[in-house]
Order: sequence, then structure tokens, then C-alpha cells
Amino acid sequence: MITILAGTNRPHSRARRIADYYRNLLTELGDESQILDLAELPADFVATALYANAGTHPEFNRLAAMLDASAKVVIIVPEYNASFPGVLKAFIDGLTYPSGLQGKKAVLVGLSSGGQGGLLAMAHLTDVLMYLGTTVLPQRVRLPFINQDLNAEHGLNHDLSRQLLREQAVALLAS
Repeated sequence: MITILAGTNRPHSRARRIADYYRNLLTELGDESQILDLAELPADFVATALYANAGTHPEFNRLAAMLDASAKVVIIVPEYNASFPGVLKAFIDGLTYPSGLQGKKAVLVGLSSGGQGGLLAMAHLTDVLMYLGTTVLPQRVRLPFINQDLNAEHGLNHDLSRQLLREQAVALLAS
């Protein structure tokens, strides 16, 4: 089982739409996957599920268990202020230490409204993941100008975007 993590808690996010696209791609390639959408996090999880409250919040624990159940992770990383969303960092910080990500293989898909395609966000997240013992595969996909690439049918308009995601998915499945 592969977990696809939509890396923001923004409702109806572009990250979630890319996660849906990626899940369909993995299904086409014959693999099972599940989507972990940070929009499902409890609004107060920082106060109720972390630190002294670690392990006590059933809804946070359900989402964390989704990561535990998979050996591979696809992280859809929107760029927020030249990095990745704080809610993603807080979620990672709430996982059991050393981490629910230790020993897993991960690929990253960066997206942004601008031309960088989440490059800085993926670089920052890669540092965190490697510190936690996650193997980050080199096939990082950048989706710049995501507002122009995503279409109303939850597909991608650009052939290159579709090709890069497929190549990344194939590499993840082969790892």
C-alpha cells in the first residue's frame, strides 16, 4: 500500500486534486494506494495531539496509522512562503519519534502558482525527511503554474506534467 499525502489542510486544495490524480495513476499501474489528506486533521491537533498529548487523539492517530501501514509515500507539497506548509511540519512533528516515516521510501511532488514548482518547499522537506530516516527518491516532480495546469476534470493540461508524474510513479513502484 502506498500512502499519498496531500500536504496542506486547506479544504479542496490543489494538493488534494493532485493526490487524486496520482491515485488514479497508481491504479492504472496496478498498485493500491490511499490518500492521507491533512484537511482531515482536527483543527486543534497542535494542542490536543502533540507533545504531552501524543498518542491520545483518535483522529490524529488514525491519520498517523495510515503512514504506518505503508512502506512508500508520495507527498504532494504545495509551496507556502518559499517552504512547505507549517501544518505538514506540525503533522510530522506529531508522529512517533524517531518517526512514522523512518525506513520508508518517498517521492515528492512540488506545486506552486509561480514558476518554481515548489522547488524550495521540496528542498526543505527533503532535509526533514532525510533527518528522520526516510529515503527520498531523486525523481522529484515540480508542477509550476499549477493553476494553469490543473483542469476542471481533475486532470493536467500539460503532457510534460503527466509524463513526469508517470515516470516518478514507475520509479517508486520499482524501488
